[in-house]
Amino acid sequence: MGNDPTIVGSDSQSEEKYERPKGLKGIYYHPVTQVIMLGFTCFLCPGMYNALTGLGGGGQINATTNSNSNSALYATFAVSAFFSGTVNNKIGPKRTLLLGTLGYALYVGSYLAINIHPGVGDFVIASGAVLGITAGLLWTAQGSMMLSYATEAQKGVFISIFWSIYNLGAVVGSAVSFGQNFHLTDNSVGNGTYIGFLVLTMLGVAMSMLMADPLAVVRTDGTRAVTLRHPSWKSEFRALWTTVAADPMILLLFPMFFSSNFFYPWQFNDYNSALFNIRARALNNLMGWLAQIIGSIAIGQILDQKRLRRRVRAFAGWFILFALVFIVYPWAYSYQRTYTRQSIPADAQKMDIYDPEYPAHVWLMIFYGLFDALWQTTEMWLIGAMSNDANKLAVFSGFFHAMQAAGVAGVWRMDAIGMPYMRILLSTWGMVTGGLVVAFPMIYFRVEDHTTTEDETLVINNPMTKDKVNINVP
Repeated sequence: MGNDPTIVGSDSQSEEKYERPKGLKGIYYHPVTQVIMLGFTCFLCPGMYNALTGLGGGGQINATTNSNSNSALYATFAVSAFFSGTVNNKIGPKRTLLLGTLGYALYVGSYLAINIHPGVGDFVIASGAVLGITAGLLWTAQGSMMLSYATEAQKGVFISIFWSIYNLGAVVGSAVSFGQNFHLTDNSVGNGTYIGFLVLTMLGVAMSMLMADPLAVVRTDGTRAVTLRHPSWKSEFRALWTTVAADPMILLLFPMFFSSNFFYPWQFNDYNSALFNIRARALNNLMGWLAQIIGSIAIGQILDQKRLRRRVRAFAGWFILFALVFIVYPWAYSYQRTYTRQSIPADAQKMDIYDPEYPAHVWLMIFYGLFDALWQTTEMWLIGAMSNDANKLAVFSGFFHAMQAAGVAGVWRMDAIGMPYMRILLSTWGMVTGGLVVAFPMIYFRVEDHTTTEDETLVINNPMTKDKVNINVP
């Protein structure tokens, strides 16, 4: 066994209750406070990454380096996220979160470097690869903490609280970029934008250090989110297989995970960067991320609606997503038919916010933001519906982000090598539709009105006795 303590989630149905601290200490250790702090950590790190990516091409004229960097990022992210649940359960989510924030400052700094020295494209790509490793750690710790701090009745609200604050980072970053570039009609941003993003990501690193130890967090129903244990690295790696073997329905969510960021390259590079100048791109970005906040709050309320059984809420979320797919994608297809990669050179005079056709086009970005928020919130809620255990949720979150990263790594590479815009759009449409279809049986057969004790318990082989034992480990 290892010497470093780490954690395992307690069963929310347990009769053992703990008294929550009072006064300022009680406020600090309150689960909602910790989720808010978690949201601001991601506000300042991945939120700035989103603001940068949302500008299309990372704010550069030529989007190829950005696409290659993102391809490298998500390739390493896929590997890192798959094993990051193991790291999280070994060293604890707070340390995992801190390690996860570090790559974002490096990544943003690389764009400042290429803006000053255009020949350092390889540094941007390498920074993307490093960020992929650290981002896997950050998002796994985030998923474990956010879902395990909530009671069953609060998971949709906790997800929407986090998602709103997190996306507020992209909103602020986009607003800063829009303000700095409002008087520009060029196709790239200035150094000041990158410097502002870099300062904010460094604050995010500091914010992660201020988070409470998860061992001290007591849910609002009096149960502990996590309890102490001492795992070995070997047992944690075995837990990856044990989790799937004990709960194979998670596999039906993998296509949905795979397609959950698949639409970003078309949305940001092949639409926002291809058609609009930097001022319009910044405003599009701002409106899209604002829509994400609205969408996450709305779907969170639906998914936690107490008047409806949890199974009914799960099906409602699925049907809303399916309807949105066939609103957003025919709309995007109608615009994509009017241009190609070859018809718009990099130095073209692109659409501005004062052009008469602009208002209709910005509405598509708004609906993409709504769709993104509803998709991400619903799939995280479905993960939370499968367990309340912090360790199991950490492994599930790792699976989620590994599959998510694997999908988007491929499509960023497709964009980098110049695949036709229409082919990328149609493949994205097919992926999100297929992901929903495959997820439907999981909702039908696996989502129950309440999480049972069996959902928190896995059966593994005891190497000392050769017998099978039940333990609260994923």
